[in-house]
Amino acid sequence: MLPLLSARSLLATCRPWTITSQPYISNPFALFTRGRGQLAPKKMTHIKRHKGRVPIPIGGSLKGTTLAYGEWGIRIIGQGARITAKQLITAEEVVKRKLKVLKGAKVYLRVFPDIPVCVKGNETRMGKGKGTFEFWATRVNKGRVIFEIGGVPIREELARDALRQASARLPTTTEFIHRSAPPRLGNMLIFPPKPMTPKSSALQRTIDVS
Repeated sequence: MLPLLSARSLLATCRPWTITSQPYISNPFALFTRGRGQLAPKKMTHIKRHKGRVPIPIGGSLKGTTLAYGEWGIRIIGQGARITAKQLITAEEVVKRKLKVLKGAKVYLRVFPDIPVCVKGNETRMGKGKGTFEFWATRVNKGRVIFEIGGVPIREELARDALRQASARLPTTTEFIHRSAPPRLGNMLIFPPKPMTPKSSALQRTIDVS
């Protein structure tokens, strides 16, 4: 014969399980914040955007084609391209690794990946909206400066070697430039006009020898 359970034990068996206390998260999206080494905008109004095309400089603007902060840099001379954030981070790490021996050396990134790229899977039927977000990228045109290095005096040989390795990580052709390099407009280098030298107003006198 089974023993009879008391009223207290019956209430204990019917009592619901208590939930252990957990830290309250006010913003659940805070768990997906970007890392310190990741190049991405802090806030975006629309996470999806049109693919777009790489701009072609036909208006005559020379903005962004010369150095502004450093003493050496690289500039695009090939066709414009869409550079991803991962490619920029890889190239920047290569330059920092080469300049680690110089205390106070700085690397300046002149472009920023703020364009979201969405990708759909292979062999997917048409329709049903745009693909999901994949990575950040930026569109750079021909003649745009990508990296600059400076902060301390850097030898040209070391700067060339560091920026050459960074250029190998980029999907386009670049050139090595210095502080006094002229701006570039497409395939042309724009040199400043030479100042006009005033001609001497002295009159030439002729002497007749008789």
